[in-house]
Amino acid sequence: MRYGLRCFGKALLAVAAVAVLGWLVMALWNTVITTVFVDARSIDYLHALGLLILSRILFGGFRGRGGCGGRRHWRKWEAMTPEEREQFKQSKLSRRGQRSEE
Repeated sequence: MRYGLRCFGKALLAVAAVAVLGWLVMALWNTVITTVFVDARSIDYLHALGLLILSRILFGGFRGRGGCGGRRHWRKWEAMTPEEREQFKQSKLSRRGQRSEE
């Protein structure tokens, strides 16, 4: 039950973050670009979201858990001996057991 609520909360937070970022892009565009360039038009909210998605595609921003951090952890796992790996697994399992009892 807690896992479902946590996932729902994270999804809701992600939707809210995208909504705020879309509004921020729209506000910045309409303030800065229309002031700097004489013939520039202002954009609406949907165009701002499109611009946000386009920047994600072109520049690869908004990185989450993937990216370079995951590879770094994989290299640490590869460098461990089998005994260290087993000890690591046991410590993770014991922590999960403590959380579920709370």
